[in-house]
Amino acid sequence: MQPTVRGYVLLPVRERAVSLPRNHVLKTLSPEDFALLLPSMHHVQLDLKAQLEVPYQPIEHVYFPEAGIASVVATMTGGRQSEVGIIGYDGMTGVAVILGQDSSPNETYIQVAGNGWCLPVENLRSEVAKSQSLRESLLRYAHAFLVQSSRTALVNGHSKIEERLARWLLMVHDRTEGNKIQLTHEFLATMLGARRPGVTTALQMLEYRGLVHARRGEITIIDRAGMIKLTHGAYGDEEQRHFGPASARLIVRYQT
Repeated sequence: MQPTVRGYVLLPVRERAVSLPRNHVLKTLSPEDFALLLPSMHHVQLDLKAQLEVPYQPIEHVYFPEAGIASVVATMTGGRQSEVGIIGYDGMTGVAVILGQDSSPNETYIQVAGNGWCLPVENLRSEVAKSQSLRESLLRYAHAFLVQSSRTALVNGHSKIEERLARWLLMVHDRTEGNKIQLTHEFLATMLGARRPGVTTALQMLEYRGLVHARRGEITIIDRAGMIKLTHGAYGDEEQRHFGPASARLIVRYQT
């Protein structure tokens, strides 16, 4: 029987050469640091709404998405929710672990299905203890994620809902292939911490301006440049800071 993690089947991996991974955190590691992590990693499918972290529960695995989007969502007393972070192939889950904690008050789950690499936390901690450069690389991503979260708080506090929606759609667009995004209005409302009617009106405004085409459960980006202009500075360098070129090409042979 194949091993599983949170119900996911770990895909079998034969001995082969691994070229540059798509995940940005992994591909910017040195070959030596990548080789430390590789024997303990498994490739997994990440299904829609799959829960990767449970609030206040020990984090058992970290995930490095290759495709798809994970949302980090905060919940207030009374059940009100808002997204505080977005993770695609640019990043990884488990920032709390990188910062020395066992759990997070936030929930992390998949909002756009995809796939990626899964690594047990105990193995990550073991390898980080062996390599200062690995620790520093992961801390750089943790800092980038915290900058993204603080930027989101700033925008949510000062930007109009249509500007917030445009910024969020652009950030998802950065982390997905093609121009079509599979999302519902209800889900968008949760991500933006807004009422569903307000999100619907904002989306209609974007469509009226010719920036997107929306139909049930799907949004197509038509005019990216126009979307960026509409944000009035809410989307910019900080939203793309962690998408720079890889510092090194990784070619590692491994066997599982």
